[in-house]
Amino acid sequence: MIYLQKKNSKNKGNIEEKYNTKDSFFILYDRMLVWLTLSLFSIGFIMVLSTSIPISQNIYHDPFFFIKREIFYFFLIFLLSFIFLRTPIVFWEKNSNIILIFSILLLVFVLLAGHSIHGSFRWINIGFLHIQPSEICKISSFCYISSYLSRKPNEVRNNFWGFFKPLSIIIIQSILLLAEPDLGTVIVLFFTTLSILFISGAKIGQFFIIISFSILTVILLILLEPYRIKRVLSFWNPWEDPFGNGYQLTQSLIALGRGNLLGQGLGNSIQKLNYLPDAHSDFIFSIIGEELGYIGSFLILLIIFTLSLRAMYIGERSLEKKQIFSGFLACSIGIWFSFQTSINVGSVTGILPTKGLTLPFISYGGSSLIINSIAIFFLLRIDFETRLRTSQAFLRGPK
Repeated sequence: MIYLQKKNSKNKGNIEEKYNTKDSFFILYDRMLVWLTLSLFSIGFIMVLSTSIPISQNIYHDPFFFIKREIFYFFLIFLLSFIFLRTPIVFWEKNSNIILIFSILLLVFVLLAGHSIHGSFRWINIGFLHIQPSEICKISSFCYISSYLSRKPNEVRNNFWGFFKPLSIIIIQSILLLAEPDLGTVIVLFFTTLSILFISGAKIGQFFIIISFSILTVILLILLEPYRIKRVLSFWNPWEDPFGNGYQLTQSLIALGRGNLLGQGLGNSIQKLNYLPDAHSDFIFSIIGEELGYIGSFLILLIIFTLSLRAMYIGERSLEKKQIFSGFLACSIGIWFSFQTSINVGSVTGILPTKGLTLPFISYGGSSLIINSIAIFFLLRIDFETRLRTSQAFLRGPK
């Protein structure tokens, strides 16, 4: 925890009035964000433990195979926190181009020498670690977009090509992602980028051109790939082929239906017993609904969306303090978490076609968990620098 001590008795009353503190210190980090994140870590750990035992036993003959890896990821996240929480945000702003290039090179490398799972080349295996470049691509893209907006705000607002330049980078990444294929990440990147450009003050007319083109592109991409057409058709009526294309969605709906209001109880899911594929990763929300019911599912979603709103609040405060890069980065993280959660839940409940996106902080997946945690470290650092600047300006004010 980071604290700032009161420096003189003359300012003591004013500081206590401003920060509502009862002792001689006031805190320079967002406690709500920390508790929300720790809550999601705990829930995710418990649910991965509950859902992964059957598949771990069946494939690896070790019921705790996935949970051991999850513990390793938490330990790695703990070590990374010492780096990211101590690194000034300006470092990421100055090196955003290098980070972006690195992520694009990883996207190229995974196509050349990546590990294939279910026909998709999305992972790079390095010993115990399975790196998913598409997750790194998210945070690197948002760093680059935020840096671009901090450098050329007027160009984005007043010039279509200034508006299109950051989107061109997203298009290049999208082409590589679609080659894996990973349409879900492409949608998250485009939606978040367009949202940040909208917040920055870009003209509405520019959005109509890009959105119209994007919709036509998505329709074309669906029509070009038979498996995507099957996904859309099974999403419309999964019960027409419950043991074929609609199998995963029908099993997911069965799990949610069994949960009712209060659920079957933690650990009492039937669908996780090798009925529902990816029960510990992309479709973990189905098991949450089955075991914890509507109440438990609602509370978990409430925590995630509260965290997203907190990120937006941190971004708003930074923008008010003229910390443009920090503000847009925080806002992009909040939009990213909320939109990805909406897509995951929409896929699980049959509102949207399945996209293969994880539920942030809850689903099993090392790359997703680590990158999401790094995003939280960014938010904590941004909030810390904003509070520190405010506090120092206050303490150095007129006597």
